[in-house]
Amino acid sequence: MGGVRVRPPALLLVLSLLAACAGTAPSPRPAPTADECCFAEGLRIAERHRVAAIEERRFTANELWGQLALPLASPRLRSEVIGQSVQGRPLVAITLGSGPVTVLAWSQMHGDESAASMALVDFLTWVASEDTSAVRDRLLRSVTVTLVPMLNPDGAELFQRHNAVGVDINRDARRLATPEARALKALHDRLKPQFGFNLHDQNARTTVGAGGRQAGIALLAPAISEAKEYDAVRARARLVAARMAVRLQTQIPGQVAVYDDGFNPRAFGDLIQTWGTSTVLIESGALAGDPQKQRLRALNVAALVDAFVSIGEGAYERADPAWYDRLEQNRGIALDLIVRGAQVVGVGPEPYAVDLGITYGDAVAKTQPRLSEVGDLSGATALDTLDASGLFIHPAPAMLTDQDGRRWLRIGSPAEYTLRRGPSPASAAVTVDSLRARR
Repeated sequence: MGGVRVRPPALLLVLSLLAACAGTAPSPRPAPTADECCFAEGLRIAERHRVAAIEERRFTANELWGQLALPLASPRLRSEVIGQSVQGRPLVAITLGSGPVTVLAWSQMHGDESAASMALVDFLTWVASEDTSAVRDRLLRSVTVTLVPMLNPDGAELFQRHNAVGVDINRDARRLATPEARALKALHDRLKPQFGFNLHDQNARTTVGAGGRQAGIALLAPAISEAKEYDAVRARARLVAARMAVRLQTQIPGQVAVYDDGFNPRAFGDLIQTWGTSTVLIESGALAGDPQKQRLRALNVAALVDAFVSIGEGAYERADPAWYDRLEQNRGIALDLIVRGAQVVGVGPEPYAVDLGITYGDAVAKTQPRLSEVGDLSGATALDTLDASGLFIHPAPAMLTDQDGRRWLRIGSPAEYTLRRGPSPASAAVTVDSLRARR
């Protein structure tokens, strides 16, 4: 399917109408510092051009395009509608630059993974701005970049992973059953980009290696086969990922991981790599105190600005692949919080020495806690542990099933409880903050 060129005013009309309807490794060199172009400048760009109107992870396609209406009027940006979603929302690609090296990046093919989409709004706002920028000039003359800021607008409407038919678009690269997948495949086939960026959010319940810190960002140069060998295309992607890794670690040390490189013949990242585009997967996880992923948003801007310039000018070729190979792998864990060492009361005739395992409905914002496991969790791991030794857990009614005078502590119930110094409900309550202060 070929793209239909749309000038900015026409694009806005379309949007409003639709809205109304519904290699050889180089020698190692010292690791670069954060001030080497252009990562540090990317951080400044992210701060200066952050679009404040989009400050939460959940937003719709109309809200995204509303914020991009003014940037799209810039002559530096060329926009086109490349297709429509299942429910008829436009799928829009934006191109910038005129350099000989071609890049394709796509975001939010999963409707609830929006960190990179926010970053692309900021990035495009910077490109369209009137600011004088040597970095922007270098980028525009060295690369031609095409961006798809939101590939799954139907999923974004409900902030869900899948599209309106319930399909995971990232698993539709082979069958191409969905219009969203067909649009991305057709765009790739037409552009034949040399480099690609597959932009996602990953589960916040992920650590860097076994027992490591929470993974802020995971990178991957996807495999091209079950054998996971490197050809020239994948080797280039590894160098780009290596450069990104060492720069990101200047900001979030110990929180950059490598994503699982098992080959998936249905996934876009893997297949686009096999189609000759050196592709890097960027998965934004979670950081403490960043419930709306605003810090990760800025890191995405910085990483992409640096990557685009380094690709255009060839600087990525000087990266040491060991910077990528040494990354520890993502490790998924089952629990967000373990409350250890306390005794639960209010269920049977006596207190019971058990640990509580808790997961959050929103693991990034740490909201909607639910009781997932009870018992001896001494061998279990979680993102956070609360030492409640010597205290008593008093479950709230929401945690209990009460029938014929008997009570059950219910797995899957809202984790609502009070920590007290004694088994009596009249005993003094203990705050979580006071427990953390005694660590």
